[in-house]
Amino acid sequence: MNQFSNCGTDKLLNSINMKKIQLFSISIVLLMCSFLCDAQTQKKEVTANQVEAYYFHNTARCVTCKTVESETKANLESLYGTQVTFKALNLEDDATKDIAKKLKVSGQTLLLVKGEKKINITNEGFMYARTNPAKFKSIIKEKVDGLLDL
Repeated sequence: MNQFSNCGTDKLLNSINMKKIQLFSISIVLLMCSFLCDAQTQKKEVTANQVEAYYFHNTARCVTCKTVESETKANLESLYGTQVTFKALNLEDDATKDIAKKLKVSGQTLLLVKGEKKINITNEGFMYARTNPAKFKSIIKEKVDGLLDL
């Protein structure tokens, strides 16, 4: 009789141990998920506080279009180094469509963005990038400095 009662106890102990292992495993998974979510939230906060410059263009571009891109990129690098990011995006590429839609861009556009704040300097770029690069640089500096102060 003693053998049979001991067998039931072993099964009960094994069952309890398995439940402890399962509970421990679930706890580890939840803890890892918590850390991943925190990391993603912190990454979004950094991006929301960063100034980004986007130059949306088409595949076929004139000299002025190319100059707007090159002057903007050079000015941002010389004024801010890596503090402000610059992205030239072709509106005809499928990979660009989501960001263009998000920023409500449908044509050639030079946009400065920080979080929800957007400043469109397309007109200034086309007016001054070729004819008065120094003025264009001062406009970029004024607009970006204003965003950095937010």
